[in-house]
Amino acid sequence: MSTEHHSGASRPDARRWTRILASYGRPNRARSAAELVITVTPLVTLWTAAWYMFTLGHAWASLLIAVPAAGFLVRLFMIQHDCGHGTFFAGRLANDWVGRIIGVLTLTPYDWWRRTHAIHHATTGNLDRRGIGDIDTLTVREYRARSWWGRLTYRLYRHPLVMFGVGPAYLFLLQHRLPVGLMHDGWRLWASTMATNLGIAATVAALTWLVGLNAFLLVHLPIMLLAATAGVWLFYVQHQFEQTAWDRDERWNLHDAALYGSSHYDLPLVLRWLTANIGIHHVHHLSSRIPYYRLPAVLRDHPELREACRITLPQSFRCVRLVLWDEAQRRLVSFRDARVDAGALELRTAPSKWPRRSVSPEAAAGRLG
Repeated sequence: MSTEHHSGASRPDARRWTRILASYGRPNRARSAAELVITVTPLVTLWTAAWYMFTLGHAWASLLIAVPAAGFLVRLFMIQHDCGHGTFFAGRLANDWVGRIIGVLTLTPYDWWRRTHAIHHATTGNLDRRGIGDIDTLTVREYRARSWWGRLTYRLYRHPLVMFGVGPAYLFLLQHRLPVGLMHDGWRLWASTMATNLGIAATVAALTWLVGLNAFLLVHLPIMLLAATAGVWLFYVQHQFEQTAWDRDERWNLHDAALYGSSHYDLPLVLRWLTANIGIHHVHHLSSRIPYYRLPAVLRDHPELREACRITLPQSFRCVRLVLWDEAQRRLVSFRDARVDAGALELRTAPSKWPRRSVSPEAAAGRLG
């Protein structure tokens, strides 16, 4: 992977980049409207085609159509993401209401998600402020200090079948129905979440009435679950790579964490378009005010940013095994690496079972002679 870890003395000034990138942060109203149209129209068309094939008895064709439809649903979520940052439109009112409407389709309450995502941006890479808007990550020391039950639950949580199988379904279908993590932060987040739930219920009721319950479930659920899995995968790879950056609060720096704690997920062109350039995540964290359609211009104008924390699609699959942050080596490691390192440490520090014999200087000199 092109994820070279820079020391504090040699790394480029991340704070300087935030000033340079500020000029890219102006949304274009016409471009934003066009992006919305070319995302929603294919999604509706593909959904209708999947339903039509299902009515003809070709469930296999409906499932095939679900794959590109899920891609456009991911893209719609990325538009909601930009609305949450206030970057899709110039006005806050347009961003908020477009984001709230999209939230019904993505099963994501907009105001709650905007708050938790802002916390994620403000605390990314900070070991002392983990827990909201990120993937739970333990240090090697924290993992070793847990009981066998605590270790087991963490291993289950980080297992690929849970992280990318059960997890996305639980997150979008169940957890998002309540303002989890911010349940004591006022009525607005509750109102937004409950309004989203009502919107989801009304949409499900309308579509069920139009196409029938079986058709709705067998057409929409595969699209939703595929999109949810893709979304969790993207968020995972954006911060869970070997040479990411984590620090304790006293050493943590927002700008360095943004540039060196976020990956450049260099995807093929089609996937890059469907994911709305979210793979250029290190630039996004440096300047979250940049609309996603301006991110490629940043890499074009500043090619030195292309190789920073770059991960290709084949390389990204190796990130799944990285589950613990090693504070000594300053990198993410696997459970096996942590176990091997612990064994090596015990071997170096364990007393020898054979008593050491003292040798006089005269005897040593005699042996050398």
